Amino acid sequence: MISYFQAIILGLIQGISEPFPVSSLGHSVIVPKLLGWNLSLSDNAFVTFLVATHLATALVFLGFFWDDWVRIVKGLGRSIAKRGLEPDDTDARLGWLLVIGTVPAGVIGLAFQHQLEKLFDAPRLVAGVLIVNGLMLLGAESMRRRARAEDRDEDARLARGLTAKSAAGIGFAQALALIPGFSRSGASMSGGLLSGLSHRDAARFAFLLATPIIGAAALYKLPGLVGSAGNGIRGQALVGAIFAAIAAWFSVRFLLRFFETNRLTPFGIYCIIAGAASLAWLTLA
Repeated sequence: MISYFQAIILGLIQGISEPFPVSSLGHSVIVPKLLGWNLSLSDNAFVTFLVATHLATALVFLGFFWDDWVRIVKGLGRSIAKRGLEPDDTDARLGWLLVIGTVPAGVIGLAFQHQLEKLFDAPRLVAGVLIVNGLMLLGAESMRRRARAEDRDEDARLARGLTAKSAAGIGFAQALALIPGFSRSGASMSGGLLSGLSHRDAARFAFLLATPIIGAAALYKLPGLVGSAGNGIRGQALVGAIFAAIAAWFSVRFLLRFFETNRLTPFGIYCIIAGAASLAWLTLA
């Protein structure tokens, strides 16, 4: 069983590492093993706990960008009602770009969910993937396209800076995060940089794109928390979710300011060092 202390630590890990491009699932798999916690990471109880913390993170993303989501949903409604997309309706365009970007991870996640969950009990493999995640971040920085001229409206910049093809590419990049060790925000940001977005806009699009897929996945698994899989874990899940939400809120605020002037490079270096050190420790222990 997960103790309340462990629930707090795991909640903080989820809340911090989901927005940061360092893989929340990867850290949730590796850290318990490094700390010697006797947890079965592929057990239904642990997966159910992670569902609660992921749902909390998705709700934070939704709340943080609430005004944007209201405009985006209204824009999608207008385009459906008119059966077409007006050239100057940036909210509708951004909405459809998010829909396109969400599809790949949704389809792949549903098709391979059981195989992917088995990786939760393979911490050494996850540590190796974390190294690859760091190399991905560094590679995206080295190959990124110069950001286009900026529009003062952030949503307009995203709507005009991305095409349906590039949104789909970012969506497939996001799907890498289904493998523990790959970062959802890191993969999405990498795709955004290669599509010509600035670091701040790439981060903003990554957070918007993460909201529906994390929320939908958590809601899909939520009945497990209510059912027998949640027995003995509901209190810990609630505590973990609360700490995850608090940490995620401050993480998003920090990162949006950070990426105004900074790059993915320090996170790439961190992932390589942390992954290599974890792999060595888990191999020799």
